[in-house]
Amino acid sequence: MLKEVSRVKKQREQRIRKRLRLRISGTAERPRVHVFKSNRYVYVQAVDDAAGRILAAAATLEKTFKEKNPKTKNRDACRELGALLAERLKAKQVAGVVFDRGVSPYHGRIKVLAEAMRQAGLVF
Repeated sequence: MLKEVSRVKKQREQRIRKRLRLRISGTAERPRVHVFKSNRYVYVQAVDDAAGRILAAAATLEKTFKEKNPKTKNRDACRELGALLAERLKAKQVAGVVFDRGVSPYHGRIKVLAEAMRQAGLVF
């Protein structure tokens, strides 16, 4: 029973991811910002899909991030993470991005992260 539930959930996530990736693509000027939430941490990376490389990345797993913010999965951590990624992208002269929420719905921590990136000056 448990294996069946996890298999169905994995298939659902694959369908959602595939549907989103058909519409969303990143370039060097406007990279795709992908968000992944695990059970403990939140990972964000800016990807140039045309060249197939990562321009910038940030995670709540990083040692410097953990020193500032001991809680790694709440809204405050996501707010800090969004500002950190926006700062790293601005250092690489990237002003606009395409937001890819992954399989997570756009509310809660994902929404807070996106709003923090907007407040830091990224356009999407």
